[in-house]
Amino acid sequence: MSDKYLKDAYGLDTPEATRTHYQKWASSYDAEVGSHGYATPGRVAEALWSQMPEPQTPVLDYGCGTGLSGKALHDTGFQVIDGVDPTPKMLEGATAKEVYRNLTTFEITDPEPLEQDAYKAITAIGVIGTGAAPPETFDLLMKALPKGGFLAFSFNDHTLDDPSFTTRLNDWLDMGAARLLFREYGPHLPGMDLKSDVYVVEKT
Repeated sequence: MSDKYLKDAYGLDTPEATRTHYQKWASSYDAEVGSHGYATPGRVAEALWSQMPEPQTPVLDYGCGTGLSGKALHDTGFQVIDGVDPTPKMLEGATAKEVYRNLTTFEITDPEPLEQDAYKAITAIGVIGTGAAPPETFDLLMKALPKGGFLAFSFNDHTLDDPSFTTRLNDWLDMGAARLLFREYGPHLPGMDLKSDVYVVEKT
């Protein structure tokens, strides 16, 4: 199987380029990442469950794509999952998974696409990073959470190499605006020898 879309994904540098790329990739996305053993969705879902084992608490799956993240959340025990993604074609795949309560799209250039305090938990699984959502997305998601809310997310190796992403996280932690509850480095795409850090932070 060709890895064309996967390899090109890490070089995208504008929101429009990102949306166009994922729109084209949608039909082969699951097969392509699956062929490399995409492990991060399950790891993030389990990390969130370790801090919030609440099946009926709604979770927002931000950047849900084709729904691999929602399926992982569902398989872990979460039963009320809403997904948002800027790519309509990817959402068709998410709909087919039949694990979401609601699925909606948003404009990728919208500075405030989320309702504030609507969810106790938000996930961004394989979303914030090089070639995907920019570092300021971390701020956007943290601001959307209520106090005591959880953000569960991942940074892959490419993203960890770019300090602008970890700096956003560390700014929140250093200011005392967030507390790190979980961090674990482990497999991301084992078939490509890529790993990721999985995190759960609590807004304080």
